[in-house]
Amino acid sequence: MSLVDLSQEFDSSVLARVLAKGRSTGAGFSEVFIEDKRNMGASLDDGKVEAVNSSRDSGAGIRVINGETTGFAYTADLTEKGLLAAAEAAAAAAATGDGQVHTVSLGTVARQQVNDVRIPPTSVPKARKVELLMIANDVARGIDQSIVQVSAGYSDATRRILIANSDGVLATDEQVRTIFRVGTVADGDTGMQTGYDSVGFTIGFELFDEESIEELAERAARQAVTKLRARPAPSGAMPVVIKCGSGGVLFHEACGHGLEADLVARGASVYANRVGELVASPLVTLVDDGTMSREWGAIGIDDEGHKSQRNVLIENGVLTDYMWDHIRSRNEGHAQTGNGRRQSYQHLPMVRMTNTFVLNGTEEPDDIVRATEKGVYVAKLGGGSVNTATGDFVFGMTEAYLIENGEITEPLREGNLIGNGPQVLADIDLLGNDFAMGNPGMCGKDGQGVPVGDGQPTLRVKSLTVGGTAA
Repeated sequence: MSLVDLSQEFDSSVLARVLAKGRSTGAGFSEVFIEDKRNMGASLDDGKVEAVNSSRDSGAGIRVINGETTGFAYTADLTEKGLLAAAEAAAAAAATGDGQVHTVSLGTVARQQVNDVRIPPTSVPKARKVELLMIANDVARGIDQSIVQVSAGYSDATRRILIANSDGVLATDEQVRTIFRVGTVADGDTGMQTGYDSVGFTIGFELFDEESIEELAERAARQAVTKLRARPAPSGAMPVVIKCGSGGVLFHEACGHGLEADLVARGASVYANRVGELVASPLVTLVDDGTMSREWGAIGIDDEGHKSQRNVLIENGVLTDYMWDHIRSRNEGHAQTGNGRRQSYQHLPMVRMTNTFVLNGTEEPDDIVRATEKGVYVAKLGGGSVNTATGDFVFGMTEAYLIENGEITEPLREGNLIGNGPQVLADIDLLGNDFAMGNPGMCGKDGQGVPVGDGQPTLRVKSLTVGGTAA
C-alpha cells in the first residue's frame, strides 16, 4: 500500500482520533508520522555484480509531548487499531513525567516543489541499472593499465511521508533520490592509490540522461592514477586553497552542526549565545536551504510537516540564526525553520541540516591560486571528525596538489587538514565566484543518518595546519 493510498484512506477523522488518543493523558501535543519507503540497489566489484537488492518498509511513529517529557512509539501496523495502540503507548510513556527523551481540525500544509521526477526509478528494469555498473567498470579499467580494481554502486529510493499533529498540521511529501558511485584502485611503484566520485540528485532515472557515467568513471580512475606519482604532503601551517564544491563538507561538519539548536541548547556548540556577533570573515555568508531544487538534501517538507525553507545562518560574517525543529522552537519561542528530520518512522525527529553552503564571492578562482605563493590546493576533501563544543576538526585530503609560485604543480599523497571551525571561518581571506555543490552525502548524528548536500566556491584559508609526512 503506497502512501498516496494511505493519505486517501486516513481522512481527518481517523487521524484526529489517533491524535486525541495521544493526548488522552493530558499531553499538550501529539503527532503521527507515516512513512512508506522503497529502495533498490546494485553493486559491482572486481568486474562482477555482487548484489541486486530491493526492499520496502512502511510504518508509523507516534510522538506525544507532555511538558518536558516525550513519549514515542512506532508500529508497522498501519490500520487504525494499530495506530491507536501506538498512540496509547506513547501517551502512557509521556504521562510518566520523568523529563526524559481533543478534537483536531486539520489543515493541509503546502509542500515546496523541489523536484520534477520524469522517469520514476521503479519503472526502470533492474537489468538497465546493472548495465550502468558494467559501463563504469569498463571505462575505468580502460583509462590506464595501472587500474587493478573498480567498484561501482547504483541506488534509488522513493520515500512517501504523511505528518499530522494536534496543532492542526496535515502534510505529505514524496522524495525520490537516485545516486551512482565509482571507486577505483591503481597500483604502481608507490603502492596502491584510490579514486572516488559520485553523482546524485533528488530526481529519477533521468539522472543518466543528464550525467555521463563514462565521465564519472574516468574522473575516479584518473584521480587514482594521478596519485601514483604523488609526493608526500608537506606538514605545518600554510595557506590552503579549496576547490569549489569539494570543501562544503568542512563547513557542514566543522560549522553547520554547531548551528543546530539542539546542540546549542545542550551547551555542545561553540556558537552558543553568539547571535549578532562576528563569527566569520565578512566575506562569508552561510546558508542552509531545503528548497534547493534537485540537490541531495532538498525536501518539500521536513519530517515534522513544516515546509522547507532557505535559512541564512551567517551573513557577511555575522551569526544571524540557528536551525530549529519543533521542540527547540517551542521551548525558545522561535519559528520553525524546516530542519526537523528523522531517519525513518522508527526514529524521533531532531535538528538536521539539508543543503548547507557558502555563497559566492567575487574573485576569479585562478586569481586565488596565483595570489598564493606557496601552499596546498585541495581538489577533494574526504571524511573527518569534529568536536562541536570546541570546533576542532580533522579532515582527510583525498586529492590535493602543491601550490608553488602561484601555480598548481605536483600531486600530493593523502594527508589531513587540522584546524578549528570558527578559526577557519575567520581566516577565509579570498572567496571565488565559481560556486558549486559537492558530492551527495549522508550525515550521521545520534545514530541517525539523513541525506544532505553541501557546497562552496573556491576559497583560500590564509593559514591551516596540513598533516603531511614530508620532512
